[in-house]
Amino acid sequence: TEDDPNAGNADRVKDSAQQIWLAGLGAFAKMQQEGSKAFEALVKDGAGMQKKTQQAAEETLSQAQTRMAGLASEFGAKTSAGWGKLENLFEERVARALEHLGVPSAEDVTALRARVAALEAQVKVRQASTPRTTAKRADPAAKAAKRPRSRNQR
Repeated sequence: TEDDPNAGNADRVKDSAQQIWLAGLGAFAKMQQEGSKAFEALVKDGAGMQKKTQQAAEETLSQAQTRMAGLASEFGAKTSAGWGKLENLFEERVARALEHLGVPSAEDVTALRARVAALEAQVKVRQASTPRTTAKRADPAAKAAKRPRSRNQR
């Protein structure tokens, strides 16, 4: 092979191909290492972004819950005030209708009860202050016996 000038070229090509192959493998290994580092950096960045996004979402949710609680409270207050007004209006109309029909109001009944109680007290006082006399009632048969007989009955 020393006499063949192409044999030296073939060895050089073979050595060169071997070096190119090894350089490619080295580049692949370096890229794999760098890729692993890049992947880890992306995972770290993604975790940080997720944390920030989650915090922002929680803040937004908290604000929305606070706002909804305020609106619900305001709505409840307005609704109860509206129901109170409606209830008062209904009571007034029913009271007027009953008054128009001659039905006494609760105040009228209370006043009447007080008058009855006062009158009962007066009656008890008068009964206690006057002596009791028992009136004798005449027996109807005795009355008939005492009557003089008419001429026709004799």
